[in-house]
Amino acid sequence: MLIAEDLLLLVYDDEAGKPAGMISNLEYSLSGALLVELALRERVDVTTEADEGEPGRMVVRDGAPTGSAPLDDALERLAGLEGCKPKDVLGPLAKGDLTTRLLDGLAERGILRKEQGRVLGLFPTTRWPAEDSRHEDEVRAQLRRVLHEGVEPDERTAALIALLANTTALKHVLDSGDKDAARTAQRRAKEIAEGNWAGDALRKAVEEIVTATLLVPTVLAAGNP
Repeated sequence: MLIAEDLLLLVYDDEAGKPAGMISNLEYSLSGALLVELALRERVDVTTEADEGEPGRMVVRDGAPTGSAPLDDALERLAGLEGCKPKDVLGPLAKGDLTTRLLDGLAERGILRKEQGRVLGLFPTTRWPAEDSRHEDEVRAQLRRVLHEGVEPDERTAALIALLANTTALKHVLDSGDKDAARTAQRRAKEIAEGNWAGDALRKAVEEIVTATLLVPTVLAAGNP
């Protein structure tokens, strides 16, 4: 399972088969999740002062196939985007309806169920209710252990939390009805996102990518008349 797939399962309602609550900028968050996954696998990086050229730019360190179609597609696109800032590659990575491509992959593996219909008998619609929620349940349980019980996260869980920490998605994912617990979890998530959960270079790359997922929609909106 990819971090992007975990993110998608967490923000989709298992019964309604639609995004739950006000989950904004989902396509950019999924693009960011693919970048983070590639960074964790040491396939891509964000340049530093030690590299040639300007720091803070995307670079492909290893373009060999990963065996995962979404990651390989992202790597292929990134090969033509080296030298760009993280915020400038998220849009190209999302092209071709990234959300639907990931949902289709989950449905093909029996994790979601693809249900097509029409609204008012006219407008086509697609729902993605849960078919097998065992993996999602374990991800949620791990997030609760880390954010509510103080268990130290592994790199992958920390990266997922970093992606969720500054979004409305985290509130939905961990909504227990207890406001104090929710505030504690939000604070813990931000501490993890900013903490030493990975090596300095990797954490810096992930920070750049996560920040980009928050900034890109704002930049695009500002550019619209």
